[in-house]
Amino acid sequence: MIEFAQKPLFLAPMAGFSDPVFRKIVKKYGVDVTVSEMISSNALVFENKKTLKMLEKDELERPYIVQIAGSDEEVLKKAVLLLNELDFIDGIDFNCGCPVKKVIKQHSGSSLLRDLDKLKACVSLIKTYSKKPLTSVKIRLGFDVENVCEIAKACEESGADFISIHARTAKQMYSGNADYSCIKKAKEALKIPLVANGDIDENNAAYVFEYTKADALMIGRASIGKPWIFYEIKHKKPISKQMKKELILYHFDELIKHYDTHALFVFKKHLHEYSKNELNASAFRTSINQSKDYKEITTLIEEFF
Repeated sequence: MIEFAQKPLFLAPMAGFSDPVFRKIVKKYGVDVTVSEMISSNALVFENKKTLKMLEKDELERPYIVQIAGSDEEVLKKAVLLLNELDFIDGIDFNCGCPVKKVIKQHSGSSLLRDLDKLKACVSLIKTYSKKPLTSVKIRLGFDVENVCEIAKACEESGADFISIHARTAKQMYSGNADYSCIKKAKEALKIPLVANGDIDENNAAYVFEYTKADALMIGRASIGKPWIFYEIKHKKPISKQMKKELILYHFDELIKHYDTHALFVFKKHLHEYSKNELNASAFRTSINQSKDYKEITTLIEEFF
C-alpha cells in the first residue's frame, strides 16, 4: 500500500490548506501519500453531511489517508464505522499532535500525549474496528517535555502500522527549531515505519532522511505557496518559471470547479503565498484583492508570473 522502502513523501494535514484541490495539485507534482485535513470525530458523527464534503478526494489520490481527532471512545468508534463505508479511503490516521488550544481543551490532539493510557485505548479501538489497510498515529515529541520514545512505543504497542512525528513538543507550537535528534532516537526504538515531520523542505530533505534514518518525510507548511516542492525534492532541481505559472493557473481552474463562487476567496490566500519574494508582489496582491472578475485575475496571474 505504502512502499516505505521507496522513501515516500507525504503531504501533512493542514487545516484550511490541504483540501481536495490542493491534494490533487501536489499529487500531480510528486507527492506519494496524501492526508485529509484533520476531521473531528464529533463533526464526522454529528455533522455528517458537511464533514463528508471535506473527505472528497481526486482519483489520483492513492494512497489516501483520513485523519481524525477525538477522545470519546464511543464517538471514535462511530466515526471509524462510518469511514469503513467509504471505499476510497486507504487508512485512518489518529491525530495526537495538534497543539491548538481549543483541541486540547477537548482532550484531543496533543492533549493525549499527557495521557498515554487514553491514547493507547483510542489507537487500539481504531485498529480494532477499522477495515482499512492502514492505521497510523501523528504525534509530537511530547506535550511540554520530550518523551518521544515512550509515546512512540505506546502507539506501536497499540497496533499502529506506522507513526508520523513532528519534531517539536506541543508547548513549542511552531516556534524554535525542529529537533531531528529525537526523530533519530525514536526510529532506533521502533519496529514500525516512522515518518519525519517538521521544518522539512527541498534544502534539508536529503539530510533529514540520512541523519534520522526515517522511512518517509511529511511536508506541511513548506508546501504552501510551493506545492511543487515534492517535485524539487525528487528531481533535485527547481521547477521552471513556466511550470510554476502553469501550476498556479491550473490551481485556480480546479478551485473554480470545486468551490464555484467561493473559489476566489479560497485562492487569494494561496496567491499571497505564491507571490512571496517576487518583485512587485505587494502591488500584485492589491490588484488581486480589488478584483472579483475571474478573467481579469487570470490575466493578472499570467502577466505577473
